Amino acid sequence: MIGRLTGEVAHIADDHVLLDVGGVGYVVYCSSRTLSALPPIGEGARLYTEMLVREDLMQLFGFPSMAEREWHRLLTTVQGVGAKVSLGILGTLGIDGISRAISLADATTVRRAPGVGPKLATRIVNELKNKAPAMMKTAGAEAATTPRKAPMDGEVAASDPIASSDALSALMNLGYDSAEAAEAIARAATDTPDADAGALIKAALKALAPAG
Repeated sequence: MIGRLTGEVAHIADDHVLLDVGGVGYVVYCSSRTLSALPPIGEGARLYTEMLVREDLMQLFGFPSMAEREWHRLLTTVQGVGAKVSLGILGTLGIDGISRAISLADATTVRRAPGVGPKLATRIVNELKNKAPAMMKTAGAEAATTPRKAPMDGEVAASDPIASSDALSALMNLGYDSAEAAEAIARAATDTPDADAGALIKAALKALAPAG
C-alpha cells in the first residue's frame, strides 16, 4: 500500500498529476482543489495517497493532508459514493465545508458537488452525521502541527480546525452528545469563521441551552 508520495511535479492534467518520485512517474488522481494548489511543474510536492485496486484497474488518489484522505475513505463508505464523487465533494467543499454540511445535516450544500443528487446528498448526511465529530478532531490535531495556508482565490476563509476541535472536546467533556455538540459548533463557526475556541464554546453553549 502506497500511503504517501514526495516527488517533483512533472505534469498537471484536468483530473490528475504526474509525480516523479526517484525517476518513476506516478499518476495520482486529485480533486480540482488539490490540483489548483499544487506547485508549478518542476517543483516538489507531497501527497497522501489512497490506492484503489480492482481486477482490471489500479489507481492512486492524492490528498494534501491525512485528514482529507480520511474524509475520502469515510465518504466512499456511503453507497453510491465512488472515488470520483468523493473527489468532487472534497474539491467543491473542502474538509471544512463537508464537516459543517454534515454536522448541520445540510444536504443542499452537499448537492453542490458534481454527481451528487438529492437522494445521495441526504444519504451522505444521514449516514455520516455521527462520524463528523471524530473527523473534526482529526483535522484539528493535524492542523496543530501544520502551517495554515491562505485561502484559494474565490474561497471563503475557513474556520480554524484547531479551535473547532478544542471546542468540541470541551463540550463533550461537559457531557454533551458528540453529534449535538458538533452541530452547535458548526453553526457557530459558520456565523463567525474567525472565532477562537472560547468564542465557539460560548456560542455553542448558548445554542444548546434549554429554551425558556
